[in-house]
Amino acid sequence: MVTEKEAPLAERMRPATLDDYVGQKHLVGPGCVLRLMIETGNLSSFILWGPPGVGKTTLASIMAKTLDREFFTLSAISSGVKDVREVIEKAKSNRMFAKAAPILFIDEIHRFNKAQQDALLGAVENGTVVLIGATTENPSFEVITPLLSRCQTFVLKPLEDGDLEVLLKRALATDEVLKSRKIEVKETEAMFRYAGGDARKFLNIIDIIVGSYPADENIIIDNELVTNKLQENIAIYDKNGEQHYDVISAFIKSMRGSDPNGAVYWLARMISGGEDPLFIARRMVILASEDIGLANPNALLLAEACFNAVHQVGMPEAQLILSETCVYLAASPKSNSTYMALQGALNKIKEEGEHPVPLHLRNAVTSLMKNLDYGKDYKYAHDYEGNFVNLEFLPKGLEGTAFYQPGDNPREKDIRARLAEHWKKYGY
Repeated sequence: MVTEKEAPLAERMRPATLDDYVGQKHLVGPGCVLRLMIETGNLSSFILWGPPGVGKTTLASIMAKTLDREFFTLSAISSGVKDVREVIEKAKSNRMFAKAAPILFIDEIHRFNKAQQDALLGAVENGTVVLIGATTENPSFEVITPLLSRCQTFVLKPLEDGDLEVLLKRALATDEVLKSRKIEVKETEAMFRYAGGDARKFLNIIDIIVGSYPADENIIIDNELVTNKLQENIAIYDKNGEQHYDVISAFIKSMRGSDPNGAVYWLARMISGGEDPLFIARRMVILASEDIGLANPNALLLAEACFNAVHQVGMPEAQLILSETCVYLAASPKSNSTYMALQGALNKIKEEGEHPVPLHLRNAVTSLMKNLDYGKDYKYAHDYEGNFVNLEFLPKGLEGTAFYQPGDNPREKDIRARLAEHWKKYGY
């Protein structure tokens, strides 16, 4: 059994009351929404959206304890529909002995598939439970609309340096282990930078540094020490940091480089490491548009279908869908022509500002607008042979600017040939 002193510093420092809670003043400060919920006891279902280590789980626990509500927790990683229904049934039974609805806290609710989220709907709607969901992903994309409409969404922010300073001083002053050590902090910049607004990571960094010295040795913390210690222990403190981004980078670059073997290897690395399958699917949707584009428009359709299927099915079956899509995208012809076209247009706007819309392209919805020649000389393409009419669609000063250049692949060669028939001025 782990004793209190053997527990990680982040666990030892977990606040028990709202007054001990650090950060998120816009939600828990005086007169703010979550503090008012606690003070009035009028608790409604909500979702906490924010990056790791900013206090989502802690906040839910504090609210349950302060309001003396029964507190059920589920992890979306390990819980299925059966677990959800069992908790709801238990909550129903216990309501006979409780005045207020219990709180059901679901960590990483974005990993719940549609069936799991559907199982929550009735209990949330009729007040059997008050749902508090925690997510690192935009709930608009990950939470089904009926459930989202029954919950408020509160955005939690990364902790600021001032918040981390408070945590540091409190840890050194109140933690039994740290109080017994001779620790001097000369510089904090490196600690704050490596923590990146994540309180848990910040406290883990302190744990790593202190734990690397004998109990009777003085510790002087400065930027150089922090950097050296963390480089020695990068696997410990950076479980969700650099390696996470390195592996997803290798995955994307393998698909972009048309190597299905490399792509499926890095996919397997992410799956075995417990990566969120929706995060993987979302990145493939982006790649299908950015790196495949018009060379194979079906790639985007398949990637989108993959994202929806992963959301519906969940793990472990979803890994088969991810593998199929990954191999298909890697084996597809590549083109970034539409990405480059958009970047070219955005750069032009940045350089020259916004050019006025030509009069013939403006929308004449009133007689005054018509008198000002809005819409005059516009020609409806479908009234002409081949559904094409030679008209200027760019603002004055940009005539003949070809933002889109078809890629070197069979599909876009056909596109180039068609455009060349109509648009000599663009040089196709």
